[in-house]
Amino acid sequence: MPASDVGASRGPTRFRVTALAALALHRGAVGLMLVLAVLAALVFCRESFAAEPGDVTSGALMMRARGGDQVVEAVRLGTDIDMTVSGLTVRTRVTQAFRNDTGRWVEAVYVYPLPDDGGVDTLKMVVGDKVIVGEIKKKAEAQAIYDAAKAQGRKAALVEQGRPNLFTNSVANVAPGETVLVQIEYQAPVLVSAGDYSLRVPLVVAPRYTSPGAPAAPDATAPIVDPRVHGKINPVTITVHLRAGFPLAGVSSATHAVDVRDERGGKRITLAGGQVPADRDFVLTWRGAPLAAPAVGLFHEKVAGDDYVLAQLTPPIAARTTPPAPRDIVFVIDNSGSMGGESMAQAKASLAYGLAHLKPGDRFNVVRFDDTVSVLFPGAVAADADHLAKAQKYVASLDADGGTEMIPAMAAALEDDHAGETGRVRQVVFLTDGAIGDEQGLFDTISANRGRSRVFMVGIGSAPNTYLMSRAAELGRGTFTHIGSTDAVEESMRRLFDKLESPVATNLSVMFEGTEADLAPAVLPDLYRGEPITVAARIGAMRGALRISGVIDGKPWETRISLKNAEAGKGVSKLWARRKVTDAEVARSLAQISEDEADARVLKLGLDHQLVTSQTSLVAVDKTPSRPADAPLTRADLPLNLPAGWDFDVLFGGARHPGADGQAEADADQQVAGLDLPQTATDGPMLVMVGLGLLALGGLLGAGGWILSDRRKAA
Repeated sequence: MPASDVGASRGPTRFRVTALAALALHRGAVGLMLVLAVLAALVFCRESFAAEPGDVTSGALMMRARGGDQVVEAVRLGTDIDMTVSGLTVRTRVTQAFRNDTGRWVEAVYVYPLPDDGGVDTLKMVVGDKVIVGEIKKKAEAQAIYDAAKAQGRKAALVEQGRPNLFTNSVANVAPGETVLVQIEYQAPVLVSAGDYSLRVPLVVAPRYTSPGAPAAPDATAPIVDPRVHGKINPVTITVHLRAGFPLAGVSSATHAVDVRDERGGKRITLAGGQVPADRDFVLTWRGAPLAAPAVGLFHEKVAGDDYVLAQLTPPIAARTTPPAPRDIVFVIDNSGSMGGESMAQAKASLAYGLAHLKPGDRFNVVRFDDTVSVLFPGAVAADADHLAKAQKYVASLDADGGTEMIPAMAAALEDDHAGETGRVRQVVFLTDGAIGDEQGLFDTISANRGRSRVFMVGIGSAPNTYLMSRAAELGRGTFTHIGSTDAVEESMRRLFDKLESPVATNLSVMFEGTEADLAPAVLPDLYRGEPITVAARIGAMRGALRISGVIDGKPWETRISLKNAEAGKGVSKLWARRKVTDAEVARSLAQISEDEADARVLKLGLDHQLVTSQTSLVAVDKTPSRPADAPLTRADLPLNLPAGWDFDVLFGGARHPGADGQAEADADQQVAGLDLPQTATDGPMLVMVGLGLLALGGLLGAGGWILSDRRKAA
């Protein structure tokens, strides 16, 4: 049966890419001696909202407006990331080094990703022999302080949150030939699933689609490198100090080659090649030796007279005592232009696996979307040989093209023609890279239409939008699974289907006996096989016990943990505050509180716990003016790579530049490019270039960074 269209006809679509740089500087002791080694020229191409990739021409570290004679050269960016894992928390220090290789005073502006559950709390700016420490202020106040310093010619840095996993850093008044270091720090929890412990470092933000006619996201503007013409840019160095707290059975990365060495107190993990281009997220996984990993983790921190605890435990895996209920499963596959290349192959393989593992008695349907939406069958059909063969053939025929109209696709998947059938389980398996700008619109759609459905998000590709995935799964009472390579499809989908078929731990509740507690999250979600219960709390006193109860496969389950067994932990208070911020944002999405009330809660948490939030920013200002009053200041947006595995031709169109094949594999320090931009595309000729620097402040700094924007028309 032919697929039926649910969306609007295909028309012009706009890509606003919000790209970014992951950054970090490794600062050594306390010495304030700055050593710089410029490694080489890096390049990028920038496309405006009216430019096509076919306009790209080779050049030498410049950007010029078509028909104009103004040339803007590169600001160089170096990045180093240093992480320390202590039990269930990760403390990360990210440092960027900017060297202004132009003859102008510039303001460097870049956007970069961080974990959506991370709390940014520290900003330092190093200029010459001075270290300026940032302060948390109300967002508007911080912006006013920064703008005043910029106008007065003083060095200033501003860190703002655009989205929970997307931050913007601005550095004003970087002198010609000068190097400025900017360092941020954040705290995040370790991820635990099925006995695996892991951390993820976002290194690139994929181009984000904005529906035609919709207002563009303010953070969705940045140049992007054309990999057909240039090699990778934005090299990054990463070091992880792993102190798991228990003997390890193994440490590995599915995304990068790593070296693992012993060091005092644990392991030291570095990138095998020393540095990598920032074009895919970094994921590190470790597992405890048999019977070595604790069943329960309980940590305590005292801050400003208040006690905070972080508890994590995995409920026992119950053997199913009754046959699994028959299911209605709706598979949704994103075949938009952003899924071109490896991502489309991964998504199709994942969906094919899902279809092949349906059980007799199950019903299913398939929804596909780009800037249109099509549903394969009029309703859920039996998972018999005939219907499955049609579905497999349909999926195999899909190609990546067009925009990313995710919201109508989700609405179509949540339409339930059998809402009254209580004997069946309804599940939505949604395969996408999440490259859209209107995340809140998707959250609102799930909240309003989920009914009895559970939404399982499957993130595809090297840099999925993990904030969108995890929040959508949370609102949809499901889980988030990431598939970063075709090789990982079978194992990842096997684990997902184990969850879909296993008993769910429901009606979970937490109670502190003997003391008052403010819990985060306020309501515990249902849990699937291998998932831990994680709860943070601010409590009145360290006495009594933590009691967790629930129902597993229809049977009551309970456990009790004495608070006297808690170990000392760092950053627990900030993790609690970050979770309370998330609670406020979820309550706003569910219309449980007003926008004003949510903003007020977030503002108080940000100020009280010194965190960057949607209502607070970090600002650092040098008190001494450095730019002469008569010297103009030029803004420079730093570019980024296209995520690994993405197909530039499918995404943006355009012809390959002559001779591009030989240069596409060039080293990060051997890139050169330019781009003609229409005069109407920006407020003026925009300055952007990228480079690489190596700095030492009692230690070594390494490099990477950027930002981006774009538009295309669907074929």
